[in-house]
Amino acid sequence: MKLDSRIPSGPIEQKWDNCKFEMKLVNPANKRKFTVIVVGSGLAGGAAAATMGELGYNVRCFCFQDSPRRAHSIAAQGGINAAKNYQNDGDSIYRLFYDTVKGGDFRAREANVYRLAQISVNIIDQCVAQGVPFAREYGGLLANRSFGGAQVSRTFYARGQTGQQLLLGCYQALERQVNAGRVTMFPRHEMLDLIVIDGKARGIVTRNLVTGKIDTHLADAVVLATGGYGNVFYLSTNAKGSNATAIWRAYRKGALMANPCFTQIHPTCIPVSGEYQSKLTLMSESLRNDGRIWVPKKGGDSRRPVQIPEDERDYYLERRYPSFGNLVPRDVASRAAKAVCDEGRGVGKTGLGVYLDFGDAVRRLGRHVVEERYGNLFEMYERITGEDPYSVPMRIFPAIHYTMGGLWVDYRLMSTIPGLFVLGEANFSDHGANRLGASALMQGLADGYFIIPYTIGDYLATAKLDKIDSNHHEARRAENGVNEQVKRLLSVKGKRTVDSFHRELGKLLWEDCGMARNAQGLQYAMGKIAELQQEYWQNVNVVGEGAELNQSLEKAGRVADFFELAQLMCLDGFERNESCGGHFREEYQTPEGEALRDDDQFCYAAAWEYMGPGQKPALHKEVLSFEHVHLAQRSYK
Repeated sequence: MKLDSRIPSGPIEQKWDNCKFEMKLVNPANKRKFTVIVVGSGLAGGAAAATMGELGYNVRCFCFQDSPRRAHSIAAQGGINAAKNYQNDGDSIYRLFYDTVKGGDFRAREANVYRLAQISVNIIDQCVAQGVPFAREYGGLLANRSFGGAQVSRTFYARGQTGQQLLLGCYQALERQVNAGRVTMFPRHEMLDLIVIDGKARGIVTRNLVTGKIDTHLADAVVLATGGYGNVFYLSTNAKGSNATAIWRAYRKGALMANPCFTQIHPTCIPVSGEYQSKLTLMSESLRNDGRIWVPKKGGDSRRPVQIPEDERDYYLERRYPSFGNLVPRDVASRAAKAVCDEGRGVGKTGLGVYLDFGDAVRRLGRHVVEERYGNLFEMYERITGEDPYSVPMRIFPAIHYTMGGLWVDYRLMSTIPGLFVLGEANFSDHGANRLGASALMQGLADGYFIIPYTIGDYLATAKLDKIDSNHHEARRAENGVNEQVKRLLSVKGKRTVDSFHRELGKLLWEDCGMARNAQGLQYAMGKIAELQQEYWQNVNVVGEGAELNQSLEKAGRVADFFELAQLMCLDGFERNESCGGHFREEYQTPEGEALRDDDQFCYAAAWEYMGPGQKPALHKEVLSFEHVHLAQRSYK
């Protein structure tokens, strides 16, 4: 298989404009003849469904939640980047492009990243027009704040609920198209397989999560916007329902999976509190604007933070990275937190925590200003921990948050299966080995509002699409395969719960494919995961029946996919003998403990092809070239 990224010709500033002009168009009167399936209704999927409905396509949008308003995009807190330069502090499209490529440790495709920076300025105008209540300065202009990996203020926000407000704007656009009859919503439906006919994506197989009914849905193209796979670790900041099944079933049908080992650890998560905790809660990166991160200088210091004087505190990010201080990128901040905890200087009962202190900010700005900026986040923290962050520093520790890996897509966001497009966190395209804060919302909306409406039109205008019906043998085969797996899961009748397997898998991954990895640990994890997977199919207990609402069955199918995905993540990390961004191989680091890349051997996107059950996947390499941001060792000092 030869990877063709289809990057347009011309200067990087003109590539997207050239691409749009070169693409074929669908006559407005013909758009209603085409049916497009969109799986996922978060910012990427909801924006895509709404925009394509507005254009006149017949859109079918699927989500496993009871409403698009419950998509996990709603949980994003801190903000969305855009190169508007409202602060007049030196920002530009090129600087956002530069920061994103550097922040991703030079493992992203330049052309995609530049397009993202270009489109960012349009996203803000779109959302303001929808009524999204961004924070504003006293004079009425939109406010900005800083995020990690940048020395300018380019992040637009709505207190600590930016994702929620953006999703509501997207949701009202989507519902308008539902009311107009151009979008049909299928809530409480989970995609369980992709239908590929004559080499093209032509539909999906779903399970109705209320009745258990298995259905086939056909279309002319399929769009996956189903988020990331962070829940493979069991404990993560993702909603419990977030999963990898849609993209994993597409991978098994021929879509390549790229860079699965590139997972992001977020540095500002509330620490784990107990063995049976089911998920983690994120504290927004925006808090690092005014909060200062520190630990005691001496190990084992169990005094309350207010009892530790200034000269006995180590503000380690400010000490190690004076140029960026507390606003270094997430991977750098996470590894630094791990390092001080490994030294025995961590705080809290477990020693796995550092302080995020707002004492200086309250004294400098006044409590009312801090409340205006972060009030709902402080309230959430107090409800969870019982501690008042206005008077006692927050305790934070790194946790799994985002996945930079995903299905491989070309410049037009199409996977290696023609007609299968992948948007947002579900694809691999824009963030490289580490995502800068406030750029997930940016990518999701760029893909949904501004890219897919063009590129899917070109595909529909040029592809030869024969008429098919649900009796086609490939549709029947896909549906039968789903029914067989459901029966198999229900028939095991073992003695262990799905959650017990998932928890054990997640702990294995966190220990050996988490914040730090090494060859020995990755090999060990691959062997143990294979053993655990074998036991799963012999000893899992899935209660209930298939033809009913059955959350045990839902989780069982997702965890079955997580076992396979986890092995591929470890294999990908094992084969990449370098450190870059969120992929930190302990064997490859600078004397200062920073990630050490090997650009001669590993300056590529690793795209894996499924070769069949029990077979080792095949590795394909998309070589990455850097013409505008020259390869260099990252430095935030």
